Amino acid sequence: MCGIVGFTGIQQAAPVLLDGLSKLEYRGYDSSGLAVRDGSSLAEVVKATGKLRNLAEKTDGGRALPGTCGIGHTRWATHGEPSQTNAHPHVSGNATGSASGPVESDVVGVHNGIIENYEELKAKLSGHGYTFYSSTDTEVAIKLVDYYYKKYKIGPIDAINRMMVRVRGSYALALMFKDYPGEIYAARKDSPMVIGMSGGETFLASDVPAVLKYTRDIYYIDNLQSVRLLPGEAHFFDLNGDEVEMKSTHISWDAKSAEKGGFEHFMIKEIHEQPRAVKDTLASIIKDGKIDLSAAGMTDEILSGISEIRIAACGSAWHAGVIGQYVIEDLAEIPVRAELASEFRYRKMLIDKNALLIVISQSGETADTLAALRAAKEQGIRTMAVVNVVGSTIAREADNVLYTLAGPEIAVATTKAYSAQLAAMYAFAVALASAKGRLDSADYKYYVEELQALPDKIERVLENKERIQWFASKYSNARDVFFIGRGMDYAISLEGSLKMKEISYIHSEAYAAGELKHGTISLIENGILVIGVLTQGELLEKTVSNMAECKARGAYLMGVTVNGNYSIEDSVNFTIYVPRCDEHFAGSLAVIPLQLLGYYISVARGLDVDKPRNLAKSVTVE
Repeated sequence: MCGIVGFTGIQQAAPVLLDGLSKLEYRGYDSSGLAVRDGSSLAEVVKATGKLRNLAEKTDGGRALPGTCGIGHTRWATHGEPSQTNAHPHVSGNATGSASGPVESDVVGVHNGIIENYEELKAKLSGHGYTFYSSTDTEVAIKLVDYYYKKYKIGPIDAINRMMVRVRGSYALALMFKDYPGEIYAARKDSPMVIGMSGGETFLASDVPAVLKYTRDIYYIDNLQSVRLLPGEAHFFDLNGDEVEMKSTHISWDAKSAEKGGFEHFMIKEIHEQPRAVKDTLASIIKDGKIDLSAAGMTDEILSGISEIRIAACGSAWHAGVIGQYVIEDLAEIPVRAELASEFRYRKMLIDKNALLIVISQSGETADTLAALRAAKEQGIRTMAVVNVVGSTIAREADNVLYTLAGPEIAVATTKAYSAQLAAMYAFAVALASAKGRLDSADYKYYVEELQALPDKIERVLENKERIQWFASKYSNARDVFFIGRGMDYAISLEGSLKMKEISYIHSEAYAAGELKHGTISLIENGILVIGVLTQGELLEKTVSNMAECKARGAYLMGVTVNGNYSIEDSVNFTIYVPRCDEHFAGSLAVIPLQLLGYYISVARGLDVDKPRNLAKSVTVE
């Protein structure tokens, strides 16, 4: 969601803050702002709506703001409409209007998250003489810190800890106090925050890419923890105010991994990085022809004792979980149920004590997925996380962690992280089936070889992108698109539809093909695009028959199938072929043309591919 940066050190802060915010634009935002102190009692606050370049123009790239200590923010509106007044940073004083310019305020801060009881706290603070200029929950949190700071005449850490006990919700906060020039204070609950240090300077951010230019050794602030930052120093405190030791995590990928590298957009770059993401993920799991989950803490003894599996995730990660459900059930022959984490967390947890909950999240910070994980742990259910970010909250709290090795993913619409998740779920399914004695040695060897062949086959799909680009230009003005399939093809359709709608803004839906006649076919009219996913041999003819019913009502048909299924060309108008592979793993190939189709339609419509409106890369609030 929102992006937070902070810096205290030797060089001018504002240019560093703007550079850091530019690395967090993928998180989604509608406004931005900076607050910088130059050692005096005044904090220079500058805000702007719209793109980050508007803030950069206001501050001459940051050069117009003197001072070596500051915080910055990109806001994704939750409480209060997008406006300069509601933009961060916010101040504890009774400022008016946009609260922009030189501000003499005891506390200045930025915030990511949602304060659920902010109205109750606002009423309390109003009774103590505080007035409010914005409609944000953030301003309430800043003024609550100020209230405790002054009432009890305590230090920043103690004031922040009192605030953390009082508020409900999720937050990552970065604050500056007038009485402590050159210092930044931060705290978090359920929203990510990282710290890096280098050369006598200290960096704070919501995510690693913002600080990777300066250091690869990162400290993750723990939940309900606060931190005091000075130039070249970071001091961590628990909720009791006691200082605690923290270990750093080394980031192996370099800053260039988070740059476009000559591609027009991050999304198309990341689409092309999928062979490597899948290859690296599988290589970390498959050793000498055997699937080895020991790094994830999953032994054959643990696997053989699993009675059922629940999968909880959101968005594309849930789609990966749905495919995982089909594959695990078919190979391991145990019950599997993939659920939206936002629904799972609010239902009665009727799960066997020997079950395994798998949570899937690229960032490892997804709020609903984290809540599902914690709910299962409270019931004593073993949990395994499939995550891409080492040291993330979900990775730290899960009993077992199976890491994907996709590297940094910047585009909001996931591609390579999704493909890496699929690869991890496939490998887990084969390992589970083997541990339960469902596979003989020949079948096991076959599946491992099929997995290892996927990266080259994905590369072959990418070599034919020009045909998809041509087709996208033909249908860039579509109003509605339907994706249909049966079984695993339906799961693939879910992801294809999401890619279409989130970056092209074209209404699209995915349906199980057999459900068309239960209402949906009434929406089919002349010229509407219907895309059929046709990778499962036993179900292919039935789906083609459903597509023919759409064609009879004027639909234009596109089919995505595997090499050799040439007979479908008699039934559909346009066909994309992918290399043949074991049908359990066909989703890794069939999704590539659907990703490319969504991308090229978005480009043809002149849209912001990497940062679609109203969306954020990591959803860290409910």
